[in-house]
Amino acid sequence: MVADSDSRIAWHRVQVKKNREAVKALRFASGDNGTKAASATQAEIAELKRKISQSERCIAEYERRTRRPLATDMQSLANVSWSDWNGCTAQTRKPSPR
Repeated sequence: MVADSDSRIAWHRVQVKKNREAVKALRFASGDNGTKAASATQAEIAELKRKISQSERCIAEYERRTRRPLATDMQSLANVSWSDWNGCTAQTRKPSPR
């Protein structure tokens, strides 16, 4: 995996991994293999899943903004709005001297 230049996105990726491992550990510890876990454990798992989905939404939004098209055939490239995509964001762009 390529390193993220945006530290906020890198943090979200780490949180997703950490929270998924925590959910697995809670399910294993509670013996939740098809049966209902204790209500406290269920609430904790639900909170972790909420955090995972929040981080995944943030990552997906970032990737939609910054990813280049992967295909190089003319049909795929014709469907890309190049005016919307820019390698550098407005925050990192320096004004041109006039």
